[in-house]
Amino acid sequence: MGMGRIPFRLFGCAALALSLAGCAPTAPKGASAGARPQATAPALLLGAAPAPPAPATAPPAATLEQQRVRLLIRQVEESYARGEADYHKGRLPEAKQEFDRAVDLMLVSGIDIKNDAELQEEFDHIVDEVNALEMEALKLGNGFVPNEEETPAEVAADVTFEVDPKIVAKATADLATTKSDLPLVVNDYVAGVINFFANTKKGHNTLLHSFQRAGRYKAMIQRVMAEEGVPQDLIYLAVAESGFNPRAIGPKTRSGGRAGGMWQFMPRGNYGLVRNSYVDERFDPEKSTRAYARYMKFIYDQLGDWYLSMAGYDWGAGNVQRAVEKTGYADFWELYKRNNLPKETKNYVPEILAAIIIANHPTQYGFDDVTLDPPVLTDTVTINYAVNLRLVSDIVGAPVDELTALNPSLLRMVTPPDASFDLHLPGGMAAVFEQRIAAVPEGKRNAWRCHRVAAEDTLASVARAYHVTDAELAAANQLHARDSIEGIEALLVPTQPAAEPAHARLYTVRKGDTLVTIADRFGVSLNELRRWNKIPGIKVQPGQRLHVAEPVSVRRAAAHSHRSGGSPAGAHDAQAAPAKNAPVKPASAPAPIKSATPAAKKVPAQRSATAAGAKKNGATGAKKSRARRRTVTSKTPAAK
Repeated sequence: MGMGRIPFRLFGCAALALSLAGCAPTAPKGASAGARPQATAPALLLGAAPAPPAPATAPPAATLEQQRVRLLIRQVEESYARGEADYHKGRLPEAKQEFDRAVDLMLVSGIDIKNDAELQEEFDHIVDEVNALEMEALKLGNGFVPNEEETPAEVAADVTFEVDPKIVAKATADLATTKSDLPLVVNDYVAGVINFFANTKKGHNTLLHSFQRAGRYKAMIQRVMAEEGVPQDLIYLAVAESGFNPRAIGPKTRSGGRAGGMWQFMPRGNYGLVRNSYVDERFDPEKSTRAYARYMKFIYDQLGDWYLSMAGYDWGAGNVQRAVEKTGYADFWELYKRNNLPKETKNYVPEILAAIIIANHPTQYGFDDVTLDPPVLTDTVTINYAVNLRLVSDIVGAPVDELTALNPSLLRMVTPPDASFDLHLPGGMAAVFEQRIAAVPEGKRNAWRCHRVAAEDTLASVARAYHVTDAELAAANQLHARDSIEGIEALLVPTQPAAEPAHARLYTVRKGDTLVTIADRFGVSLNELRRWNKIPGIKVQPGQRLHVAEPVSVRRAAAHSHRSGGSPAGAHDAQAAPAKNAPVKPASAPAPIKSATPAAKKVPAQRSATAAGAKKNGATGAKKSRARRRTVTSKTPAAK
């Protein structure tokens, strides 16, 4: 999921008007907490702009309606032009936003497009142009979804690290002044990775971008690490795992699953993270960080050494235990030298140590240009009802894209019904949200909208914009159909549930995908995917678009079957989510952290502390493929 994995909307589909019916409001600054819900309309406030003066020798002046249409078309063209410019510069998320706005401007304008030839022509033109650009983008990748940048570990996967004696000397000297709560060493393996990050363009840039992204979550991660009692510098495993990208999704492993989130947990496994058809907490930055800290603590209690624990996080604790038993050496570097570790894991620990040393001495290694991204500041409201993010957008005045970015664990545009969910809002908006959402009936929060009244709005024009009847709109606001709405700040709009229940409602199939791996990725069953897409087998073609959430037509049919006494097809197929707040608990507290790595110690395999810990805890790790080339994502459930 990068922070930009929401597929671009397909403008050529029949459900266009429904899927683009709303856009984020422009909330007035300094609005009081007691203010009524704010607008959903785009920045265009019809009637707010003065009509252009008629030329002295012009033909009869245009009607007010014609002036509105021309003003609207000008704004649409300007938005499209900005999007096209962004597209050609490779700025796909920005292009997507401008293209969406161009179409949204027309759909929520209150003007009947079908009955205005000029506007209909403009609408068709914009839709055709955007479709053409998306098809062009699809040939290059995944449409308007930008390719994720590789992590430092990924770019280093096939590199032969060169050891520079100057780097060894510099890093050894720096180690004396490096403050870390992990035991740090500098050897040829670590120095080779430092040299790669410091002196190659690709290595430098990927590590630089990871450090920059770390600014968004560093304070949160450090707080969670302290609360869970694990070393602070374990934060740098995120360099190897995801480059601090909470939406990272890895390639398919041999087991068919994909790791996800900042800490790259596999889909199955009891880590205390909820995963169902609405929510995947692997992508929640704080909850996944807490699960990661607890799991690292659990591995350390088995292995008794932080380097072995890092290796165990990558390869699987059970695999590391067996390597220790085989060799009799409970020391990472001895296992490294004796080739008892896969290549990926050999590189994994030195990459983390290199990142720690460089982060503590950035200017020494050419990273004096690091500017941390600002921290993500949110208000969190715990709710137990379904609410559509478009309604949340209307209420708090934040774009939908911002809300989806703040809630990366939410797989749909609607929060789960009858379940607790921590809704993240822009900082300072919790009180505003709680007050204004109270005005919307709880059972309608998954569909209704809130429209800020503009100067020339009427009940009829707002009803047309949202495709509801005048009577329905009036009844929702305790008005009569002929009442004036002058002086009313906002209207509740009784819209029906949207036809696009998920962020990733349509998924573009990638090379190597099957229905099994796609079902695993999105937390749905194979039978559901087959039913929604009318596919009998498991083969799909690259570029094919699939429903990965229940289409509205299927949902209505299932609801009808349920009311008639039948059971919705596939209702029992979905994988049960692990219990919330049920992390793996370690058998005992970690041993004190040592300030230096002990010398390699030969121990009898049958009496190794590591082996004993494995038997005591009964913890084994499912094997991970040694044929993998990419560190970030190939984690089996028990191993991660």
